[in-house]
Amino acid sequence: MRKLGRFAFGGVLVAGAFAMANAAIAQDYPNRPIELVVTFGPGGGADVMGRQLAQILETELGVSIPVTNVAGASGNAGLTRLRTSPADGYTVGTLISLTVASWAADIGDNTPEDFRVLAIVQSTPSFLYVAADSRFETAEQLLDYARDNPGELTVATSGYGTQDDVALITMAEQGFDMVNVPFSAPGERYTAPLGGHTDLIYEEPGDVVQFLESGEYRPLLIFSEARHPEFPDVPTSGELGLNMVYLNTFRTLAVPAATPEDVVARLEAAVVAATQTDAWQAFCAQTYTCLEPVTGEAAQQEILTFFDAIAAQLED
Repeated sequence: MRKLGRFAFGGVLVAGAFAMANAAIAQDYPNRPIELVVTFGPGGGADVMGRQLAQILETELGVSIPVTNVAGASGNAGLTRLRTSPADGYTVGTLISLTVASWAADIGDNTPEDFRVLAIVQSTPSFLYVAADSRFETAEQLLDYARDNPGELTVATSGYGTQDDVALITMAEQGFDMVNVPFSAPGERYTAPLGGHTDLIYEEPGDVVQFLESGEYRPLLIFSEARHPEFPDVPTSGELGLNMVYLNTFRTLAVPAATPEDVVARLEAAVVAATQTDAWQAFCAQTYTCLEPVTGEAAQQEILTFFDAIAAQLED
């Protein structure tokens, strides 16, 4: 009994020491640079978003925020780096829907419970695009061809197990079988149809905005129930009778789950403030991703809901 009492008392002392250390960290936070781990390569949507936020957050937090790209495994390489970093608020990472979908497909060893989402800062539906000189003028022509020629059309995507993959699987189940051609490098994916490497690309508009503005790409189909206000002439999958699970592409900033609450609150407030700046508002408008940031338990629940939706679709 005496030994047990000493052990228990020692545990209380250790717990108290950790609590005091965490309080000291939070009180003085931040007092040195915060690394932002972007979980995809340079030039992609996550990278552009991360760098834009890092620049604004430097002013909000008063410290430098260097960006490190750690690409691979649908974002899981970078998130493993984040998960295994000290949970002290000095390592933050991008966590996006594509990676959450990969967990449902058993890619990587990360889970939603490993991370604390600071805020969902971007969200947008995805489209199917063709090059300007494509033989397909309408979504109906595209679907008719895919139905009559299963497995002939190719689509550039961000990988297997992603919402891109789920969308194509769902279309194939309804008789519109197209081949998923993954590209890990964003730049290669963005230009695949232009170089004749694929017939189409599955992507959100913000990531290919330069090709839309130059007229090199034409959007044929939006995966949504409602038309997009910026693309009012593009029909929706719902209009065309496709039975889809509508999974918007979202992007967040996250920290390891064990990060102290006070540090999370400081970071969350800074991210929300950053999204209210003129610089961010101009950026999100240009990339068609503006939304009121989702934080706290609501953000965590959106991640879990998305994960469950992907998992259910892959099981069907």
